[in-house]
Amino acid sequence: MVLMAFTQTLHLLRPSKCPGFAYAWLEIVSHRVFIGRMLAITPQQKGWSMYSMLLADLFKFLAPFLRNAELAKPLTMLYKGTLRVLLVLLHDFPEFLCEYHYGFCDVIPPNCIQMRNLILSAFPRNMRLPDPFTPNLKVDMLPEITVSPKIHTTVANLIQPQDFKKNLDSYLKNRTPVTFLSDMRTYLQQVSSEPGMRYNMSVMNALVLYVGMQAIAQIHSKGLTPSMSTIAHSAHMDIFQNLGVDLDTEGKDYLPQFVLFSRYLFLNAIANQLRYPNSHTHYFSCTLLHLFAEANTEAIQEQITRVLLERLIVNRPHPWGLLITFIELIKNPSFKFWSHEFVKCAPEIEKLFESVARSCMVQKVSGGREGEA
Repeated sequence: MVLMAFTQTLHLLRPSKCPGFAYAWLEIVSHRVFIGRMLAITPQQKGWSMYSMLLADLFKFLAPFLRNAELAKPLTMLYKGTLRVLLVLLHDFPEFLCEYHYGFCDVIPPNCIQMRNLILSAFPRNMRLPDPFTPNLKVDMLPEITVSPKIHTTVANLIQPQDFKKNLDSYLKNRTPVTFLSDMRTYLQQVSSEPGMRYNMSVMNALVLYVGMQAIAQIHSKGLTPSMSTIAHSAHMDIFQNLGVDLDTEGKDYLPQFVLFSRYLFLNAIANQLRYPNSHTHYFSCTLLHLFAEANTEAIQEQITRVLLERLIVNRPHPWGLLITFIELIKNPSFKFWSHEFVKCAPEIEKLFESVARSCMVQKVSGGREGEA
């Protein structure tokens, strides 16, 4: 009860309501005693949901400034403090970040790559990550690949309006109504005067994860595991391929120093599931590679590469699933990665790709509890 009272008080005094109290608020929320009480000492993880709400309050306050790259010195200090809190959580409470990653990534702007990587790099402490740089690593043979991760969000409830959810379920079951694929983009759009918010990122994230979870369940019900062959030719892949093609540059919003495409948001939603070894990571890794292989234009392949590359060129840590996906993309000759025009469009771009590829081949895995310094 005492912790609940503290949480409710801090929620009422959150930075968006009391910006002048933001530094002191963060100092309280990040204090070792408070974090310990919320995440370690309180039994049955009863403090986890309360602490996740406070972190979401912090992310929501920073989001408009980060989205528009408007960080004055006071906000820069608050942002750095937020990264330090995430580093502490990554090191001491990785399971908390694992289970609440979806809600956090849902409110973090797409251009906050480092912040999102810190969250997505978390993995359970009782797990030993396979080295993604092992030659001929058979990801589909790992026992963890069949295990579904815990997610403390009811994704189905986030797909709104209700008729969209109803039509989605109907299409996944029997591919009707036939107009569903052409109507999807309309459901994903929203009326907003705020730059970069033409498309509802929350609904996009929920749609991608929900469709993926349904696909995994269907594949497992047949006694199979996700692979490049088992994920193809399904209603689920129809939806993803349609989004990849239909969400094109017509849906772009111009932001200072950052251009958001609706397709970019869709690919980001997929990349947000590339984490530690689990069924979601495996399925969405296969999905991203399948979309690359089956793309009807090089623009889609270039954007998939961008989503992966921009998450790799920032400082460590890098999520395990991100590394195995990019390594497979550049090493597997069936994808013909090095023959694409966007790789050779300029000498400096080609050198960048070669540098990242070289580092991927020689570095050792940076797990969720390495690279904090």
